[in-house]
Amino acid sequence: MTQKLNTGSHDLPVSEALAAFMNTGWADTHRDDLAPLPQAAYTAKRRAALAARFPGERLVVPSGTLKVRSNDSDYRFRAHSAFAYLTGDQEPDDVLVVEPSGEATLFLRPRSPRSAPGEAGQEFYRDRRYGEFWVGRRPDLAEAEALHQIACAPIDRLDDVLGGPARVLRGVDASVDARVSPGDGDEELETFLSEMRLIKDEWEVAELQFSIDATVRGFEDVVRALPAALGHRRGERYLEGVFGLRARLEGNAVGYDSIVASGANACVLHWIRNDGRLDANELLLLDAGVETDHLYTADITRTLPLSGRFSPVQRQVYELVYEAQEAAIATLRPGVSFRDFHRAAMRVIAEGLHDWGVLKIGADEAMEPGSGLYRRYTLCSSGHMLGMDVHDCARARSEVYLDGVLEEGQVLTVEPGLYLQPDDLTLPPELRGIGVRIEDDLIITSDGARLMSAGLPRHPDEVERWMDLAAQPPRANDAF
Repeated sequence: MTQKLNTGSHDLPVSEALAAFMNTGWADTHRDDLAPLPQAAYTAKRRAALAARFPGERLVVPSGTLKVRSNDSDYRFRAHSAFAYLTGDQEPDDVLVVEPSGEATLFLRPRSPRSAPGEAGQEFYRDRRYGEFWVGRRPDLAEAEALHQIACAPIDRLDDVLGGPARVLRGVDASVDARVSPGDGDEELETFLSEMRLIKDEWEVAELQFSIDATVRGFEDVVRALPAALGHRRGERYLEGVFGLRARLEGNAVGYDSIVASGANACVLHWIRNDGRLDANELLLLDAGVETDHLYTADITRTLPLSGRFSPVQRQVYELVYEAQEAAIATLRPGVSFRDFHRAAMRVIAEGLHDWGVLKIGADEAMEPGSGLYRRYTLCSSGHMLGMDVHDCARARSEVYLDGVLEEGQVLTVEPGLYLQPDDLTLPPELRGIGVRIEDDLIITSDGARLMSAGLPRHPDEVERWMDLAAQPPRANDAF
Protein backbone atom coordinates (compact mmCIF):
# COMPACT_ATOMS: atom_id res chain seq x y z
CA MET A 1 0.00 0.00 0.00
CA THR A 2 1.65 3.23 -1.19
CA GLN A 3 1.50 6.11 1.26
CA LYS A 4 1.10 9.62 -0.10
CA LEU A 5 3.62 12.11 1.27
CA ASN A 6 2.27 14.64 3.74
CA THR A 7 3.81 17.80 2.37
CA GLY A 8 2.84 21.41 2.95
CA SER A 9 1.42 23.77 0.36
CA HIS A 10 4.38 26.11 0.87
CA ASP A 11 7.06 23.42 0.45
CA LEU A 12 9.43 24.07 -2.44
CA PRO A 13 9.57 21.54 -5.30
CA VAL A 14 12.30 18.90 -5.08
CA SER A 15 14.53 18.75 -8.12
CA GLU A 16 15.80 15.47 -9.52
CA ALA A 17 19.31 16.52 -8.54
CA LEU A 18 18.30 17.22 -4.92
CA ALA A 19 16.34 13.93 -4.71
CA ALA A 20 19.37 11.98 -5.94
CA PHE A 21 21.67 13.83 -3.56
CA MET A 22 19.37 13.21 -0.56
CA ASN A 23 19.32 9.45 -1.30
CA THR A 24 23.06 8.98 -0.87
CA GLY A 25 25.73 9.34 1.79
CA TRP A 26 23.89 8.21 4.93
CA ALA A 27 25.43 6.10 7.70
CA ASP A 28 23.74 2.93 8.88
CA THR A 29 22.06 3.84 12.22
CA HIS A 30 20.41 0.48 12.93
CA ARG A 31 20.82 -0.48 16.59
CA ASP A 32 21.55 -4.00 17.80
CA ASP A 33 22.01 -3.00 21.45
CA LEU A 34 18.39 -2.32 22.42
CA ALA A 35 17.12 -3.96 25.59
CA PRO A 36 13.45 -4.93 25.90
CA LEU A 37 11.18 -2.31 27.41
CA PRO A 38 10.69 -2.91 31.15
CA GLN A 39 7.05 -3.93 30.67
CA ALA A 40 7.72 -6.38 27.81
CA ALA A 41 7.43 -9.47 30.02
CA TYR A 42 4.10 -8.20 31.31
CA THR A 43 2.67 -7.28 27.91
CA ALA A 44 3.37 -10.84 26.71
CA LYS A 45 1.31 -12.21 29.62
CA ARG A 46 -1.48 -9.77 28.85
CA ARG A 47 -1.61 -10.84 25.20
CA ALA A 48 -1.71 -14.46 26.29
CA ALA A 49 -4.65 -13.70 28.60
CA LEU A 50 -6.43 -11.91 25.77
CA ALA A 51 -5.91 -14.83 23.39
CA ALA A 52 -7.14 -17.28 26.05
CA ARG A 53 -10.32 -15.25 26.51
CA PHE A 54 -11.12 -15.47 22.76
CA PRO A 55 -9.61 -18.81 21.66
CA GLY A 56 -9.50 -19.50 17.94
CA GLU A 57 -10.38 -15.91 16.99
CA ARG A 58 -8.51 -13.11 15.30
CA LEU A 59 -8.29 -9.95 17.43
CA VAL A 60 -7.32 -6.52 16.11
CA VAL A 61 -6.26 -3.64 18.35
CA PRO A 62 -5.00 -0.40 16.72
CA SER A 63 -2.80 2.21 18.37
CA GLY A 64 -4.75 5.13 16.94
CA THR A 65 -4.00 7.86 14.44
CA LEU A 66 -2.66 11.37 14.48
CA LYS A 67 -5.36 13.99 14.96
CA VAL A 68 -5.32 17.45 13.45
CA ARG A 69 -5.19 20.30 15.90
CA SER A 70 -5.43 23.04 13.30
CA ASN A 71 -4.73 23.14 9.58
CA ASP A 72 -1.53 21.07 9.15
CA SER A 73 -0.57 20.84 12.84
CA ASP A 74 -1.30 17.62 14.73
CA TYR A 75 -1.85 17.08 18.42
CA ARG A 76 0.97 15.24 20.15
CA PHE A 77 0.16 11.55 19.70
CA ARG A 78 -1.01 9.43 22.62
CA ALA A 79 -1.58 5.73 21.92
CA HIS A 80 -4.85 4.07 22.87
CA SER A 81 -4.52 2.68 26.38
CA ALA A 82 -5.56 -0.87 25.45
CA PHE A 83 -2.97 -0.99 22.67
CA ALA A 84 -0.16 0.36 24.88
CA TYR A 85 -1.20 -2.06 27.65
CA LEU A 86 -0.81 -5.02 25.30
CA THR A 87 2.37 -3.95 23.49
CA GLY A 88 4.24 -1.08 25.17
CA ASP A 89 4.36 0.54 21.72
CA GLN A 90 3.35 4.20 21.37
CA GLU A 91 3.69 4.93 17.65
CA PRO A 92 0.70 6.13 15.58
CA ASP A 93 -1.01 3.91 12.97
CA ASP A 94 0.37 0.65 14.39
CA VAL A 95 -1.91 -2.37 14.75
CA LEU A 96 -1.71 -5.44 16.99
CA VAL A 97 -3.17 -8.61 15.53
CA VAL A 98 -3.62 -11.74 17.64
CA GLU A 99 -4.18 -14.73 15.38
CA PRO A 100 -6.57 -17.63 16.09
CA SER A 101 -3.50 -19.66 17.07
CA GLY A 102 -2.73 -17.13 19.81
CA GLU A 103 0.38 -15.83 18.03
CA ALA A 104 0.61 -12.05 17.92
CA THR A 105 2.10 -9.68 15.36
CA LEU A 106 2.67 -5.96 15.62
CA PHE A 107 2.13 -4.24 12.28
CA LEU A 108 3.96 -0.95 12.10
CA ARG A 109 5.30 1.68 9.78
CA PRO A 110 8.95 0.77 9.11
CA ARG A 111 11.64 3.40 9.04
CA SER A 112 11.61 5.17 5.70
CA PRO A 113 14.47 4.03 3.44
CA ARG A 114 17.11 6.57 2.47
CA SER A 115 17.82 5.15 -0.98
CA ALA A 116 14.48 3.96 -2.41
CA PRO A 117 13.25 5.41 -5.72
CA GLY A 118 10.45 7.93 -5.94
CA GLU A 119 8.38 9.15 -3.01
CA ALA A 120 9.30 6.14 -0.85
CA GLY A 121 12.84 7.45 -0.67
CA GLN A 122 11.71 11.01 0.03
CA GLU A 123 9.54 10.39 3.10
CA PHE A 124 12.39 10.83 5.57
CA TYR A 125 12.99 14.44 4.56
CA ARG A 126 9.73 15.54 2.88
CA ASP A 127 6.87 14.03 4.91
CA ARG A 128 5.85 16.45 7.65
CA ARG A 129 3.83 13.86 9.56
CA TYR A 130 6.14 10.86 9.47
CA GLY A 131 9.50 11.93 8.08
CA GLU A 132 12.45 11.57 10.44
CA PHE A 133 13.71 15.05 9.57
CA TRP A 134 10.37 16.44 10.75
CA VAL A 135 9.26 14.32 13.71
CA GLY A 136 12.26 12.19 14.69
CA ARG A 137 13.41 8.63 14.29
CA ARG A 138 11.16 5.63 14.76
CA PRO A 139 12.37 2.05 15.23
CA ASP A 140 12.89 -0.26 12.31
CA LEU A 141 11.26 -3.70 12.39
CA ALA A 142 14.16 -5.47 14.09
CA GLU A 143 14.52 -2.72 16.67
CA ALA A 144 10.80 -2.82 17.40
CA GLU A 145 10.97 -6.58 17.90
CA ALA A 146 13.83 -6.13 20.36
CA LEU A 147 12.00 -3.41 22.29
CA HIS A 148 8.57 -5.01 22.45
CA GLN A 149 9.49 -8.71 22.30
CA ILE A 150 6.86 -9.40 19.67
CA ALA A 151 6.99 -10.35 15.99
CA CYS A 152 6.76 -7.23 13.82
CA ALA A 153 5.70 -6.76 10.21
CA PRO A 154 5.28 -3.78 7.86
CA ILE A 155 1.90 -2.08 8.09
CA ASP A 156 1.37 -2.50 4.34
CA ARG A 157 1.02 -6.26 4.96
CA LEU A 158 -1.94 -5.78 7.28
CA ASP A 159 -4.45 -6.52 4.52
CA ASP A 160 -2.88 -9.97 4.09
CA VAL A 161 -4.17 -11.07 7.51
CA LEU A 162 -7.51 -9.25 7.63
CA GLY A 163 -9.28 -11.21 4.97
CA GLY A 164 -11.49 -13.20 7.33
CA PRO A 165 -13.65 -12.56 10.38
CA ALA A 166 -12.10 -10.71 13.30
CA ARG A 167 -12.99 -8.83 16.43
CA VAL A 168 -11.83 -5.22 16.18
CA LEU A 169 -11.39 -2.51 18.79
CA ARG A 170 -13.42 0.03 16.84
CA GLY A 171 -13.44 3.80 16.83
CA VAL A 172 -9.65 4.00 17.19
CA ASP A 173 -8.48 3.86 13.56
CA ALA A 174 -11.02 4.39 10.77
CA SER A 175 -8.80 2.71 8.18
CA VAL A 176 -8.73 -0.47 10.27
CA ASP A 177 -12.47 -0.33 10.90
CA ALA A 178 -13.05 -0.19 7.14
CA ARG A 179 -11.02 -3.36 6.51
CA VAL A 180 -13.20 -5.65 8.65
CA SER A 181 -16.99 -5.78 8.71
CA PRO A 182 -18.46 -4.94 12.12
CA GLY A 183 -19.44 -7.93 14.20
CA ASP A 184 -21.41 -8.64 17.33
CA GLY A 185 -18.19 -9.55 19.11
CA ASP A 186 -16.52 -6.18 18.76
CA GLU A 187 -18.20 -4.71 21.81
CA GLU A 188 -17.31 -7.80 23.85
CA LEU A 189 -13.65 -7.32 22.90
CA GLU A 190 -13.75 -3.66 23.96
CA THR A 191 -15.34 -4.64 27.28
CA PHE A 192 -12.74 -7.29 28.04
CA LEU A 193 -9.87 -4.97 27.14
CA SER A 194 -11.23 -2.61 29.79
CA GLU A 195 -11.96 -5.24 32.42
CA MET A 196 -8.58 -6.97 32.16
CA ARG A 197 -7.00 -3.75 33.45
CA LEU A 198 -9.05 -3.66 36.66
CA ILE A 199 -6.36 -5.56 38.60
CA LYS A 200 -2.91 -3.99 38.43
CA ASP A 201 0.22 -6.14 38.31
CA GLU A 202 3.34 -5.21 40.29
CA TRP A 203 4.89 -3.32 37.37
CA GLU A 204 1.77 -1.18 36.99
CA VAL A 205 1.67 -0.46 40.72
CA ALA A 206 5.27 0.74 40.57
CA GLU A 207 4.46 2.98 37.60
CA LEU A 208 1.49 4.46 39.43
CA GLN A 209 3.56 5.04 42.56
CA PHE A 210 6.17 6.87 40.49
CA SER A 211 3.43 9.00 38.95
CA ILE A 212 1.96 9.78 42.36
CA ASP A 213 5.33 10.69 43.88
CA ALA A 214 6.08 13.00 40.95
CA THR A 215 2.65 14.57 41.39
CA VAL A 216 3.44 15.25 45.05
CA ARG A 217 6.55 17.11 43.91
CA GLY A 218 4.40 19.03 41.44
CA PHE A 219 2.08 20.14 44.23
CA GLU A 220 5.09 21.31 46.22
CA ASP A 221 6.24 23.29 43.16
CA VAL A 222 2.85 24.98 43.03
CA VAL A 223 2.99 26.05 46.68
CA ARG A 224 6.46 27.52 46.15
CA ALA A 225 5.13 29.46 43.17
CA LEU A 226 2.17 30.99 45.02
CA PRO A 227 3.78 34.37 45.83
CA ALA A 228 4.52 35.02 42.16
CA ALA A 229 1.19 33.61 40.97
CA LEU A 230 -0.79 35.77 43.39
CA GLY A 231 0.58 38.83 41.67
CA HIS A 232 -0.21 37.67 38.14
CA ARG A 233 -3.44 38.54 36.35
CA ARG A 234 -3.77 34.87 35.34
CA GLY A 235 -2.56 33.25 38.51
CA GLU A 236 -4.44 30.02 37.81
CA ARG A 237 -2.66 29.64 34.50
CA TYR A 238 0.67 30.45 36.10
CA LEU A 239 0.21 27.52 38.48
CA GLU A 240 -1.00 25.26 35.68
CA GLY A 241 2.27 25.93 33.90
CA VAL A 242 4.31 25.25 37.03
CA PHE A 243 2.71 21.84 37.49
CA GLY A 244 2.94 21.12 33.77
CA LEU A 245 6.69 21.67 33.89
CA ARG A 246 7.04 18.96 36.54
CA ALA A 247 4.84 16.63 34.48
CA ARG A 248 6.93 17.09 31.34
CA LEU A 249 10.25 16.79 33.16
CA GLU A 250 9.39 13.60 35.06
CA GLY A 251 6.87 12.00 32.74
CA ASN A 252 5.09 12.15 29.41
CA ALA A 253 2.75 15.04 30.28
CA VAL A 254 -0.18 15.68 32.56
CA GLY A 255 -2.54 12.71 32.66
CA TYR A 256 -5.52 15.02 32.02
CA ASP A 257 -6.10 18.76 31.79
CA SER A 258 -5.20 20.19 35.17
CA ILE A 259 -7.97 21.84 37.18
CA VAL A 260 -6.55 24.98 38.80
CA ALA A 261 -9.60 26.64 40.30
CA SER A 262 -9.53 29.56 42.71
CA GLY A 263 -12.48 30.99 44.59
CA ALA A 264 -15.86 30.23 43.05
CA ASN A 265 -14.19 28.55 40.06
CA ALA A 266 -13.70 25.57 42.38
CA CYS A 267 -17.46 25.03 42.22
CA VAL A 268 -17.10 24.12 38.53
CA LEU A 269 -16.37 20.40 38.59
CA HIS A 270 -14.18 20.34 35.48
CA TRP A 271 -12.79 23.89 35.43
CA ILE A 272 -9.92 23.81 32.92
CA ARG A 273 -9.99 27.38 31.59
CA ASN A 274 -7.55 28.23 34.37
CA ASP A 275 -7.56 31.92 33.46
CA GLY A 276 -8.58 33.46 36.78
CA ARG A 277 -6.75 35.76 39.12
CA LEU A 278 -5.84 34.46 42.59
CA ASP A 279 -7.09 36.12 45.77
CA ALA A 280 -5.19 35.48 49.00
CA ASN A 281 -8.50 35.41 50.89
CA GLU A 282 -9.82 32.47 48.87
CA LEU A 283 -9.14 28.78 48.40
CA LEU A 284 -7.37 27.08 45.51
CA LEU A 285 -8.61 23.69 44.29
CA LEU A 286 -5.81 21.92 42.42
CA ASP A 287 -6.70 18.64 40.68
CA ALA A 288 -3.72 17.33 38.70
CA GLY A 289 -1.66 14.27 37.90
CA VAL A 290 1.64 13.41 36.22
CA GLU A 291 1.42 10.78 33.46
CA THR A 292 4.50 8.57 33.23
CA ASP A 293 6.38 7.87 30.03
CA HIS A 294 4.51 4.54 29.93
CA LEU A 295 1.14 6.34 30.24
CA TYR A 296 0.09 5.68 33.84
CA THR A 297 -1.38 8.68 35.63
CA ALA A 298 -1.92 9.91 39.16
CA ASP A 299 -5.08 11.84 40.08
CA ILE A 300 -4.81 13.95 43.22
CA THR A 301 -6.75 16.96 44.47
CA ARG A 302 -5.93 19.32 47.28
CA THR A 303 -7.83 22.43 48.32
CA LEU A 304 -5.39 24.96 49.71
CA PRO A 305 -5.85 28.33 51.46
CA LEU A 306 -4.04 30.83 49.29
CA SER A 307 -3.09 32.80 52.39
CA GLY A 308 -1.56 29.70 53.94
CA ARG A 309 -4.26 29.58 56.64
CA PHE A 310 -7.90 28.51 56.48
CA SER A 311 -10.47 31.05 57.57
CA PRO A 312 -13.07 29.73 60.07
CA VAL A 313 -15.73 29.20 57.39
CA GLN A 314 -13.21 27.67 54.95
CA ARG A 315 -12.09 25.28 57.65
CA GLN A 316 -15.71 24.39 58.43
CA VAL A 317 -16.32 23.27 54.85
CA TYR A 318 -12.92 21.61 54.49
CA GLU A 319 -13.29 19.60 57.71
CA LEU A 320 -16.64 18.20 56.61
CA VAL A 321 -15.11 17.00 53.32
CA TYR A 322 -12.12 15.60 55.21
CA GLU A 323 -14.41 13.64 57.55
CA ALA A 324 -16.33 12.32 54.54
CA GLN A 325 -13.09 11.14 52.93
CA GLU A 326 -11.97 9.50 56.17
CA ALA A 327 -15.26 7.60 56.36
CA ALA A 328 -14.92 6.51 52.74
CA ILE A 329 -11.34 5.30 53.10
CA ALA A 330 -12.29 3.31 56.18
CA THR A 331 -14.63 1.12 54.10
CA LEU A 332 -12.01 0.01 51.58
CA ARG A 333 -11.07 -3.67 51.60
CA PRO A 334 -11.52 -6.69 49.32
CA GLY A 335 -15.05 -8.00 49.04
CA VAL A 336 -16.98 -4.82 49.80
CA SER A 337 -19.16 -3.15 47.21
CA PHE A 338 -17.41 -0.61 45.02
CA ARG A 339 -20.16 1.89 45.80
CA ASP A 340 -19.83 1.53 49.59
CA PHE A 341 -17.11 4.14 49.96
CA HIS A 342 -19.21 6.70 48.09
CA ARG A 343 -22.23 5.98 50.26
CA ALA A 344 -20.14 6.34 53.40
CA ALA A 345 -18.80 9.71 52.26
CA MET A 346 -22.22 10.98 51.24
CA ARG A 347 -23.79 10.09 54.59
CA VAL A 348 -21.21 12.25 56.35
CA ILE A 349 -21.87 15.07 53.88
CA ALA A 350 -25.64 14.81 54.30
CA GLU A 351 -25.36 14.78 58.09
CA GLY A 352 -23.09 17.81 58.03
CA LEU A 353 -25.34 19.78 55.70
CA HIS A 354 -28.29 18.99 57.95
CA ASP A 355 -26.35 20.08 61.05
CA TRP A 356 -25.54 23.38 59.32
CA GLY A 357 -29.23 23.94 58.59
CA VAL A 358 -28.59 23.87 54.84
CA LEU A 359 -30.34 20.53 54.28
CA LYS A 360 -33.81 20.71 55.75
CA ILE A 361 -34.29 16.94 55.93
CA GLY A 362 -32.29 14.39 57.90
CA ALA A 363 -29.51 12.28 56.43
CA ASP A 364 -31.61 9.09 56.38
CA GLU A 365 -34.31 10.71 54.28
CA ALA A 366 -31.80 12.53 52.09
CA MET A 367 -29.99 9.28 51.32
CA GLU A 368 -33.15 7.58 50.06
CA PRO A 369 -33.10 6.87 46.30
CA GLY A 370 -36.24 8.93 45.87
CA SER A 371 -34.61 11.98 47.44
CA GLY A 372 -30.88 12.63 47.10
CA LEU A 373 -31.38 16.33 47.87
CA TYR A 374 -27.88 16.56 49.37
CA ARG A 375 -26.52 16.11 45.84
CA ARG A 376 -27.31 19.75 45.05
CA TYR A 377 -24.12 20.55 46.96
CA THR A 378 -21.96 17.55 45.99
CA LEU A 379 -23.07 16.45 42.57
CA CYS A 380 -20.45 13.97 41.36
CA SER A 381 -19.44 10.53 42.53
CA SER A 382 -16.66 10.07 45.08
CA GLY A 383 -14.12 8.09 43.11
CA HIS A 384 -13.17 5.87 40.19
CA MET A 385 -10.63 3.33 39.00
CA LEU A 386 -7.20 4.70 38.09
CA GLY A 387 -4.46 3.49 35.77
CA MET A 388 -3.55 4.24 32.17
CA ASP A 389 -6.67 6.39 31.93
CA VAL A 390 -7.58 8.83 34.66
CA HIS A 391 -11.08 7.29 34.60
CA ASP A 392 -9.72 3.81 34.03
CA CYS A 393 -11.59 0.73 32.79
CA ALA A 394 -14.56 2.87 31.76
CA ARG A 395 -15.92 0.25 29.33
CA ALA A 396 -16.13 -2.47 31.98
CA ARG A 397 -19.53 -3.95 32.72
CA SER A 398 -21.39 -2.51 35.70
CA GLU A 399 -21.54 -5.89 37.40
CA VAL A 400 -17.75 -6.10 37.61
CA TYR A 401 -17.04 -2.43 38.28
CA LEU A 402 -19.64 0.03 39.55
CA ASP A 403 -21.94 -2.68 40.92
CA GLY A 404 -19.11 -5.12 41.64
CA VAL A 405 -16.88 -5.65 44.64
CA LEU A 406 -13.38 -4.44 45.34
CA GLU A 407 -10.48 -6.82 44.75
CA GLU A 408 -6.86 -6.84 45.84
CA GLY A 409 -4.71 -5.03 43.30
CA GLN A 410 -7.30 -2.49 42.20
CA VAL A 411 -6.21 1.16 42.30
CA LEU A 412 -8.85 3.83 42.76
CA THR A 413 -9.41 7.39 43.84
CA VAL A 414 -11.46 8.62 46.80
CA GLU A 415 -12.55 12.21 46.22
CA PRO A 416 -15.61 13.57 48.03
CA GLY A 417 -16.29 17.25 47.59
CA LEU A 418 -18.62 20.14 48.38
CA TYR A 419 -19.38 22.69 45.67
CA LEU A 420 -21.35 25.56 47.16
CA GLN A 421 -22.36 27.64 44.17
CA PRO A 422 -21.94 31.42 44.40
CA ASP A 423 -25.54 32.05 43.31
CA ASP A 424 -27.23 29.39 45.48
CA LEU A 425 -29.84 31.17 47.58
CA THR A 426 -30.40 28.06 49.72
CA LEU A 427 -27.00 28.74 51.29
CA PRO A 428 -26.07 31.39 53.84
CA PRO A 429 -23.98 34.12 52.16
CA GLU A 430 -20.77 33.15 53.93
CA LEU A 431 -20.83 29.65 52.37
CA ARG A 432 -21.52 30.71 48.80
CA GLY A 433 -18.69 30.35 46.33
CA ILE A 434 -16.64 27.83 48.33
CA GLY A 435 -15.54 24.63 46.59
CA VAL A 436 -13.58 21.90 48.35
CA ARG A 437 -12.43 18.51 47.09
CA ILE A 438 -9.88 16.17 48.65
CA GLU A 439 -8.76 13.33 46.38
CA ASP A 440 -6.29 10.54 47.03
CA ASP A 441 -5.10 7.42 45.23
CA LEU A 442 -5.28 4.06 47.00
CA ILE A 443 -4.53 0.43 46.22
CA ILE A 444 -6.67 -2.37 47.63
CA THR A 445 -4.52 -4.74 49.69
CA SER A 446 -5.25 -8.17 51.15
CA ASP A 447 -6.72 -6.69 54.33
CA GLY A 448 -7.62 -3.10 53.50
CA ALA A 449 -6.14 -0.32 51.40
CA ARG A 450 -2.84 1.55 51.19
CA LEU A 451 -2.78 5.29 50.69
CA MET A 452 -0.39 5.70 47.77
CA SER A 453 -0.60 9.50 47.94
CA ALA A 454 0.30 9.74 51.63
CA GLY A 455 3.10 12.14 50.71
CA LEU A 456 0.53 14.96 50.63
CA PRO A 457 -1.21 15.85 53.91
CA ARG A 458 -4.99 15.92 54.17
CA HIS A 459 -5.94 17.20 57.63
CA PRO A 460 -6.28 21.02 57.64
CA ASP A 461 -3.68 21.51 60.37
CA GLU A 462 -1.22 19.32 58.45
CA VAL A 463 -2.01 21.16 55.22
CA GLU A 464 -1.10 24.50 56.81
CA ARG A 465 2.17 23.14 58.21
CA TRP A 466 2.99 21.49 54.88
CA MET A 467 2.40 24.74 53.01
CA ASP A 468 4.89 26.47 55.32
CA LEU A 469 7.49 23.79 54.59
CA ALA A 470 6.74 23.47 50.88
CA ALA A 471 7.27 27.20 50.45
CA GLN A 472 10.93 26.71 51.35
CA PRO A 473 13.56 26.12 48.63
CA PRO A 474 13.36 22.57 47.22
CA ARG A 475 15.71 19.75 48.14
CA ALA A 476 18.42 19.21 45.56
CA ASN A 477 16.92 15.98 44.21
CA ASP A 478 13.43 17.54 43.95
CA ALA A 479 14.46 20.73 42.13
CA PHE A 480 13.84 21.26 38.42
